[in-house]
Amino acid sequence: MTLDRLEAIKKEALEALVQIKDEAGLRAWENTYLGRKGEFNTLLRGVKELSPEERKAVGSTGNAIKQELIQAAESAKSRISAAVPTTANDVIDVTLPGAGTGAGHLHPITRIEHEIEDIFVSMGFSVADGPEIESEWYNFDALNFPPDHPARDMQDAFWLGETWGKKKYLPRTHTSSVQVRYMERHKPPFQIIIPGCIFRNEATDASHEHTFHQFECLVVGDQVSVANFKSVAETFFTAFFKKATSVRLRPSFFPFTEPSFEFDISCQLCGGKGCPVCKGTGWLEIGGAGMVHQNVFEAAGYKRNQYQGFAWGFGLTRLAMMKYKISDIRLLMSGDLRFIRQF
Repeated sequence: MTLDRLEAIKKEALEALVQIKDEAGLRAWENTYLGRKGEFNTLLRGVKELSPEERKAVGSTGNAIKQELIQAAESAKSRISAAVPTTANDVIDVTLPGAGTGAGHLHPITRIEHEIEDIFVSMGFSVADGPEIESEWYNFDALNFPPDHPARDMQDAFWLGETWGKKKYLPRTHTSSVQVRYMERHKPPFQIIIPGCIFRNEATDASHEHTFHQFECLVVGDQVSVANFKSVAETFFTAFFKKATSVRLRPSFFPFTEPSFEFDISCQLCGGKGCPVCKGTGWLEIGGAGMVHQNVFEAAGYKRNQYQGFAWGFGLTRLAMMKYKISDIRLLMSGDLRFIRQF
């Protein structure tokens, strides 16, 4: 009885296959006659209830019919595909040039960083680097930060929850952490730049971000002065903005420099005449600088008063905002391709 039903299903399936004219009909046919829940497979699953002799005959015949139906379906598929009319849009003209693929490009922060490095390298500087996860020693202690300095508070630094031995670690809050690391391995004279990403526990707004990029400059030798710093700064900013740029120093305080000062550059939009961007002063605040504190030299293993040097840092992200007229710092780290593709 089961063999007869299998043959009947085969005859019915082949007759139905001849009438099919499109792929949708072919898929429906396959579900009906070859699908997991179709009558054909249901019959084959019932083989286990037959006697051993019947089971062998039905199993062999069923598998042969199934393979015959599969081959018939492949032939029908070829017949249906060949019958589909070819339109002008389906023709491929191999003589036409291929469509170009979308190519990526550098992030505006990376472009600014490369440009700054090129300028300083042309001035004889070397590029240094250091870890972004830093120990408390290199980030604070070696830079003459007292134990109770507010920069160590949770309000300014992202302290990691675990300690290794007696050391505490944190994502670095400035690229100044590389200063002592470099001086431990090198003897003056040298002049280096240290670009990199830094992290601070700050509330974000249009002009503040918890993750941004900074640029450090360190020059150490026997006779290094503030005049050297001012000359280097003016040379760099003039090359970067491609127009004459003046630098102004204002007294300030940083634990790792003495004396310390904030430095401003002449406004690039009004040429120092005064505008809303510089609040009518003709100057834009850029960063901090100063002569390296002798305590920092001692932390690096140098003898006190043996060398002099200056260090200065500024927000690389802020320079990118000035160069590309970006009004919100958060856009730079947003990952929004609509923003990035503009550069």
